[in-house]
Amino acid sequence: MLYGRRLMSILFLALMALPFAGLDLFVQAKDDKKKDDKKAAQKKDDKKKEEKKKDDKKETSKDPTKATLAWKFEKNKTFYQKMTTETNQTMKVMNNDVTQKQKQSFTFSWTPLEEKDGKWTLEQKILAVQMDIDIGGSPIKYDSTSASGNASNPLSEFFKALVGSSFKVTIDPKTLDITKIEGRDEFVKKLVNANKQMQPLLDKILSEDALRQMAQPTFSVVPKETVEKGKTWKKETTLDMGPIGKYKNEYTYTYEGKEKDLDKIKVDTKLTYMPPEKTDGVGGLPFRIKSAKLESKDAKGTVWFNRDKGRVEKTDMSLKLEGTLEIEIGGQQTKVDLTQTQKTDVETSDTNPAESKPAGK
Repeated sequence: MLYGRRLMSILFLALMALPFAGLDLFVQAKDDKKKDDKKAAQKKDDKKKEEKKKDDKKETSKDPTKATLAWKFEKNKTFYQKMTTETNQTMKVMNNDVTQKQKQSFTFSWTPLEEKDGKWTLEQKILAVQMDIDIGGSPIKYDSTSASGNASNPLSEFFKALVGSSFKVTIDPKTLDITKIEGRDEFVKKLVNANKQMQPLLDKILSEDALRQMAQPTFSVVPKETVEKGKTWKKETTLDMGPIGKYKNEYTYTYEGKEKDLDKIKVDTKLTYMPPEKTDGVGGLPFRIKSAKLESKDAKGTVWFNRDKGRVEKTDMSLKLEGTLEIEIGGQQTKVDLTQTQKTDVETSDTNPAESKPAGK
C-alpha cells in the first residue's frame, strides 16, 4: 500500500510536470535553432576568411614585390650543393710577413628521409673535397675526385677521411632551426684515425652544437613570413670553436624582389671574434690566443632563392677581416697583425657535380 502511494505520487508529479517539460522542450528547440543559425553564420564567416586567404595568396603570387619563401622537402628526393671558398691571408709576425692562400671546395648531398611532428630529418653527406693550399710558398693539394696525383701526407689523409662522412640533420621548417644533429661521434672518429695528434683539438671544436651551428645558415636565410620588396629580417649565430675562440655572426637580410625567376636576398654580415675564455688545456694547439681584436669589413653577399623548388639556388658571400692578436708560443707572447679576405660561393643542383665525366667531355 505504501509502495502504491509512492508510485501514484510519482505518476502525479510526472503528469504535473508534463506541461512544463513541453515548454522547456520548446525553449530548448528555439535555443538549438539559434545555435544552429549561429554555427551556420560562423561557417559562412570562416568560408569567407578562407576564400580571402586564398585570394591574398593569389594576389601575393601576382605581385612581384611580395613573396612567401619556404623550404620544400620531398622524401628521398636528393639535391646537391657545391661550396667553394677562396681565402687570402697575411700575418705579420715579428716584422715578418707570412702569407697563406687557399681554395677549398666541398660537395654535399642532402636527402630528406622523413617528416615527423612537422619536422624533417635530412641526411647530409660529404661527397667530394678539393683543396689547393699555399702556406709561405709551400703548396698542398688534394682532390678526392682525381684518381691520381694526391701526395701521401698527414693532411691528405685527413682530407680523405672527410669524404663519405654523413650526418642526420633535423630541421623545424616553421622556425628554420636545426633541432638535432646525429653522426658527430663517427665523424670525429674518422678524422682522429687519420691524424691521432689532432684528437684533443677535434674533440673540442667539433662539438654537436658547433656542427649544428655550421649547418644552420644553409636553411635560415629565408624569412618566416611573407615579405615585400625592401623588407628586412635578422638572424644571429654564435660558433664556439673552443680553444680557437668564438665567432658571432649577425646577419641582416633584405628582400630585393624577383629577378630571372629567382628571389634575390641581399645579406649584410657583422662578424665579431671573441678569444677563448680559458687559455689552459687548449686541445693540443702549439700556441695560445691571449687576446684579440678583429673586425669584419665589407661583409656582404647575395642569396638567390628558387621559390618553385623551395630551396636556395645559389649564394655569394665576401668579407674582409682585419685586426691584431696576442698569442703565446713557448711561453713567449707575440703580437700578430692579421689581414684576411674571403669569398664563398654555393651552388645547388639536382645532379651530383662531383661525379666524374667521361674522358674527352
